[in-house]
Amino acid sequence: MRRCVAVGATLAGLVALAGCTSGGQAGTHAAPSGSPLPSSIRPTSPAPTPTPAHRQHHAPPPTRTTQAPATAAAPFRWRSTTVTAAALGRSWHSGCPVGPSALRALSLSIWGFDGRAHSGTLIVNASYVSAYVSAFRAIYAARFPIRQMQPVAAFGGNDNKSMAADNTSAFNCRYAVSDGPKHWSMHAYGQAVDIDPLENPYQLNGKVLPPAGARYTNRSDVRPGMIVPGSAPVDAFTAVRWGWGGSWGSSPDYQHFSSNGG
Repeated sequence: MRRCVAVGATLAGLVALAGCTSGGQAGTHAAPSGSPLPSSIRPTSPAPTPTPAHRQHHAPPPTRTTQAPATAAAPFRWRSTTVTAAALGRSWHSGCPVGPSALRALSLSIWGFDGRAHSGTLIVNASYVSAYVSAFRAIYAARFPIRQMQPVAAFGGNDNKSMAADNTSAFNCRYAVSDGPKHWSMHAYGQAVDIDPLENPYQLNGKVLPPAGARYTNRSDVRPGMIVPGSAPVDAFTAVRWGWGGSWGSSPDYQHFSSNGG
């Protein structure tokens, strides 16, 4: 599975990376008006010519107006920085398959549900920064909405809390939530991401994770933030050769993408 959102005190440094973007708009200025002309030389308007009664019903149709094009989004931006064990908080501990030196804090532009550009932060494997950037650049260009994006450390390393907050996240040193032998999740390697967990729940053995995502289990009723075949996230991660959990047959994990498809 997947998961990420709001960062706590240990992530103050990471949160500072995620500055929102906004666009300014130029103001307009009215030209100064001149002094009025004296009434003696002020031109008078000719009286309107009356329209014959039998032609009054031939008035031209109102002029059609076209809607102005949507304002262009702020350019996509990203930044990668090193992290420390302290910054990772409870999302990392001794014995994890990768150490802090192999991870990066990746700040990315995201398109919000409010129709505006924002910035979020993922903790990712340093070797896969380019794949994350390429995929999220395409997702941003398509204006696919993302609720929020913060390291799981903001939720004490608790994946369930991160999902419940509809937080998009990547690294979290934990075991996979699945049937079969116990093994590390791809999130423990920083090679997976969970996007909009509420709109894209994980269904396993009759359970829905997060539980509030049950209203999104009908995947034919596509609403904003839902990841379905042909949607921006699927196309973007397919382009970097990552697998999608939504294709896992009887236990689909619609929020989940990983470098090896697992």
